[in-house]
Amino acid sequence: MEKMLIFWLCPCCNALQNEKCNFSVVMMETGEKYSCFRLMDGPKPICSSHKSTSSCEIHYRNGTMCLKWPADVELNCVSDSLETLNEDKKKCALDQKSINCSGEYQSHSKESKDSVSTLSMMEPEFKYVGNMHGNEVLGRELLIYLAQFLCEEYRAGNERITRLIHDTRIHILPSMNPDGYEVAARQGPEFNGYLVGRGNAKEVDLNRNFPDLNALMYYYEKHNGQNHHLPLPDNWELQVEPETLAVIKWMQNYNFILSANLHGGAVVANYPFDKSREPRIRGKTTYSATPDDKIFRKLAKTYSYAHSWMHKGWNCGDYFDEGITNGASWYSLSKGMQDFNYLHTNCFEITLELSCDKFPPATALASEWLANREALVSYMEQVHHGIKGMVFDENNNPISNAVISVAGVNHDITSGTDGDYFRLLLPGTYTVTASAIGYQPFTSMVTVGPAEAVQLHFYLKVQPKGTNLNIKGYPNKKGPSTAKIPPTNLGPR
Repeated sequence: MEKMLIFWLCPCCNALQNEKCNFSVVMMETGEKYSCFRLMDGPKPICSSHKSTSSCEIHYRNGTMCLKWPADVELNCVSDSLETLNEDKKKCALDQKSINCSGEYQSHSKESKDSVSTLSMMEPEFKYVGNMHGNEVLGRELLIYLAQFLCEEYRAGNERITRLIHDTRIHILPSMNPDGYEVAARQGPEFNGYLVGRGNAKEVDLNRNFPDLNALMYYYEKHNGQNHHLPLPDNWELQVEPETLAVIKWMQNYNFILSANLHGGAVVANYPFDKSREPRIRGKTTYSATPDDKIFRKLAKTYSYAHSWMHKGWNCGDYFDEGITNGASWYSLSKGMQDFNYLHTNCFEITLELSCDKFPPATALASEWLANREALVSYMEQVHHGIKGMVFDENNNPISNAVISVAGVNHDITSGTDGDYFRLLLPGTYTVTASAIGYQPFTSMVTVGPAEAVQLHFYLKVQPKGTNLNIKGYPNKKGPSTAKIPPTNLGPR
């Protein structure tokens, strides 16, 4: 089976004309624009779907690409680095896809039906997301470098990288906010302001734009309510920006297990919760731990100690012990993506602040890449710690949406659509229970070591008719998640 690194492109949701995209355009008598350019030239205009559509027709001939599109449509540009990845995907296990602004997906490379249907159920899904704030650009460039590095090392036969790609589904979204990036890039590193390009085209901060599930979680903690996959509020799709909507649907379509969100403006590995449980008091912060606090601290330290200097603590005029911090202990943040991942999906996400300078000059990229390369790879490898397995019925049919509970940890995860599950855990002995509606729960003891994840499969028997087993079930109620929130702190995150 062909193994793939999945590289995601998020087209501009509110197309902004890119002044750096210089290409000649011919106005046709039919009222359409027409342009041809060499494939190796750059930057160049693109159709957001990378294929012919009703509004953008593409033709290839003799190393040249020609586009035809309506006169009232402005096309965006693809940079040289992204175009390089287009070439790399032909040479290694790289699949390129895009998220459009309604959350739909399109593939830009051929993925055989056989490779999709025979995808191993035991491969966890991992993701990196960069450039959520458009003016925080280092993460965007590092993720492009990372995709190229993984491809090159895979082709060279690097055993570590080959094993990682064979055992993991790696998703890379270098820019969640291309509109904001274009605004910031026009000013460049010399004149870029702290907030210029931070938001999307509507100047909305995307890391303050996710549904606030923390308030609901904190309510449930006091009332013995649901501790995972919290429901979204009514009409949530109308309350978020197009980029946020697309990313949420992306999360819902893939069973992500581990993730990191790359930012700039500080140098620290930040872990949940970002939002404080306590009311905001000026000048005072409180540590807000998740039920998986020890795991999150371990994940954050994995990155900080593999980074060349993050673990030293003193960076950008701030001090963070061991280069890590609890988000709320730093400053409280509402409606962030990091907490949303943990509360609505199976995914554990941390936020990586990677540079004091939000928009470093190009001359700094080589040293920044060397400082982050090992950390980026080491962090991905953490997805393979804990336990993993399948949940079956008595006839070996997979059971989706089964709840996996660990005694002493008030945060459950669920099996995927194919019955597979992955639960990050530190070394130790655990009591683990699998349960599903209509089946009898089953409990096992398992000892987790420091190496690869331990396989633990569950076989559930059908619940006898007339019995009322105490299976975990939670009402789909909302709770007090609409409380007024003070103005948000616009720190690096």
